[in-house]
Amino acid sequence: MTILEIMERSGTDSTTMTVAWIKDAINLIQSNSDESVATWKTNITDGTREYPFPANMIRLKSISVKDTNDAKYKKIKRLVNDPAVREDTDPE
Repeated sequence: MTILEIMERSGTDSTTMTVAWIKDAINLIQSNSDESVATWKTNITDGTREYPFPANMIRLKSISVKDTNDAKYKKIKRLVNDPAVREDTDPE
């Protein structure tokens, strides 16, 4: 199907908008399929809040942290709201 045919079926006359819709649809399809699932590991550093992710990552499925007490990975639940961050001035 050509862009002109898509424009005729959708009733639009903007080529730029039609191409943008096609690109959005392709990106949505790619992000909803589990075609290329990879595992990425890094070490947690004390005092570091943000960590870099791979540049080619489209979607994050889950995050797990290894519990040193029983050597098992524990999943971290997603946050619904922004985390409550407060400054700790007393290290004790």
